[in-house]
Amino acid sequence: MLLQVPNVLTPEEADRFALRLREARWVDGKVTAGPQSALAKNNSQLPEDHPLSRELGDRVLAALEQNLLFMGAALPYRVFPPLFNRYEGGQAFGTHVDNAIRQVNGTPHRVRTDLSATLFISGPEEYDGGELIIEDTYGVQNVKLPKGDLILYPSTSLHRVQPVTRGARVCSFFWIQSMIRDDGRRSILFDLDLAIQRLSADAPEHPSTVQLTGVYHNLLRQWAEL
Repeated sequence: MLLQVPNVLTPEEADRFALRLREARWVDGKVTAGPQSALAKNNSQLPEDHPLSRELGDRVLAALEQNLLFMGAALPYRVFPPLFNRYEGGQAFGTHVDNAIRQVNGTPHRVRTDLSATLFISGPEEYDGGELIIEDTYGVQNVKLPKGDLILYPSTSLHRVQPVTRGARVCSFFWIQSMIRDDGRRSILFDLDLAIQRLSADAPEHPSTVQLTGVYHNLLRQWAEL
């Protein structure tokens, strides 16, 4: 499943994030790359333990908890604390696959990366290049979203970031361990959830709404890993 989640942040909120991040102390992005990814990665990153990273990351998590589309699609069990990166002056990230397991810095906790997410803080008019290229079962997807929008995609996907040739591309990125490990099953549940919501809106008294809701929860109960 590859899904655009609009308005995780409002444009105004994204601008406030950008203003705070503009004066931050950035470091080489290779600090969170695995051995293979480090060969392809060329960007800047806000340190994981930077107070601003934690503050803004908590605000991203709070926004996600209120976003029904994200919650229904990801069915999150654990979310890796959001990180922040910046590409400018020709920086890029070559083709790679995200690490399967991420250690949460300074804790004993690990997150299995079922889903990857990129939240765009810079708008597409602010930079040239910087497209997120994702190779999935439906071909190659070219992603460059409005500020405040998020792209959600399987962490098993090959992906890359094209060189930024003008301006700066600033994003938040993180990973999700879903209650449903299998992407196909997660997609079935998401489609069923959307169908139930449409039926509830069009025919709120229809008895099939309760029946389908039961099917949804029985599948979730059977497939969930907690």
